[in-house]
Amino acid sequence: MISFIQQFAEELIQKAMREGQFDDLQGKGRPLNLEDDSMIPAELRMPYKILKNAGCLPPELQAEKDIRTAVDLLEAMEDEQERYRQIQKLNFLITKLNMCRRRPVDLEKDQLYYRRVVERLSVARRGKPRT
Repeated sequence: MISFIQQFAEELIQKAMREGQFDDLQGKGRPLNLEDDSMIPAELRMPYKILKNAGCLPPELQAEKDIRTAVDLLEAMEDEQERYRQIQKLNFLITKLNMCRRRPVDLEKDQLYYRRVVERLSVARRGKPRT
C-alpha cells in the first residue's frame, strides 16, 4: 500500500519530468557511480575509502589475491618438491583466510590436497603441447 507521502512525491516527480526539469542535469546519459558500502560498518567506511583510493585492498581481499597468485605459480611448477612446498604455502594461506573470516566451517575455502593437485596438473600437462 502506497502512503500519501509516497504518492505525493511520485506525482511531483512525474510533473517535473513532464516539464523537462531533469533534462539538463549534470551527468545525463552516463551511468551512475554508486558505491554500495552498506555492508561495511559505519566506523570503517572512511578508512576503507582512503585505502581504496590509495590502491590498497582490505585484508580478506588481499588474502584471496595471494591465494590466486599461489595457485597460478603452482600450475607453472615442474619440480615435484617445489610443488609440494607451494601446496603447503597455499594451504597455510587458505587456513589463515578461513581463520580471519567469521562464518560457518562449511563455507570455508577448501585446502588443496597434494595428490589431487598433482593428478589435476598431470592431466592438464598431458593436454598441453610442449614448447
